[in-house]
Amino acid sequence: MIIPIYQVDAFSDCLFSGNPAAVCPLDFWPSNTVLQNIAAENNLSETAFFRKRDNLFEIRWFTPVAEVELCGHATLATAHVLFNHLRYKGERLVFESVYCGKLEVYKKEEYLTLNFPVDKIKPTLPPDHLFQSLGRKPLEIWKGKTDYLLYYPSQEDIEEIKPDFVLLKKIETRGIIVTAPGYEYDFVSRFFAPYLGINEDPVTGSAHTSLVPFRAHRLNKPEFEARQLSTRGGFLKCQLMGERVLISGKACTYMIGSITLA
Repeated sequence: MIIPIYQVDAFSDCLFSGNPAAVCPLDFWPSNTVLQNIAAENNLSETAFFRKRDNLFEIRWFTPVAEVELCGHATLATAHVLFNHLRYKGERLVFESVYCGKLEVYKKEEYLTLNFPVDKIKPTLPPDHLFQSLGRKPLEIWKGKTDYLLYYPSQEDIEEIKPDFVLLKKIETRGIIVTAPGYEYDFVSRFFAPYLGINEDPVTGSAHTSLVPFRAHRLNKPEFEARQLSTRGGFLKCQLMGERVLISGKACTYMIGSITLA
């Protein structure tokens, strides 16, 4: 079996920044073991698999060690592949996820916009090891469906965090978001997910389903420009639309190839 593969840098307008994702179009769904082995072999934070069904595309996302319920940058990368390499006609794509239902992506000039459901977050108590593993205590801690969100007073706090990933990996959660007001942007963030095999994710679109409503309710405004402060870094435009979040970014192709399964 031959499976095409594309590697795309998402939430960036140039190579070697943003978040790299692998994208694999499929004619049928192989076993979960095959999908997980491909993702592990790719060794990127996410590999997206998709197949066409009627007027939409079924989509799934895998880290090197597990399937996840939602991934923003790999969905953006998949849309980029469909629009730019697979000659999809139109300016709107509909994906369907087992966990999140229908997800739309729009194309407008150089930007792709994800339409994702808002994550419902609530104040919570910290799990064991959390503050110790990050080296500093936040002003507030919240919990959504899959992630913790920690709010700090300044951008320097986010830049200076040096996690102990051995400790952080003991926390059984998809990820830990740390965020603060930014100097050049409305807010900045970082995202750690060692429990799923990703110490620090370069740019995490799905984290903004928590970050955008969190900031919108505090600042009483719906639109934001955000920066994820990983080594690679990434820029996102975001807008709160009721129970949905619009997350916009650019993408560029790094590599095109094929996977041969004997």
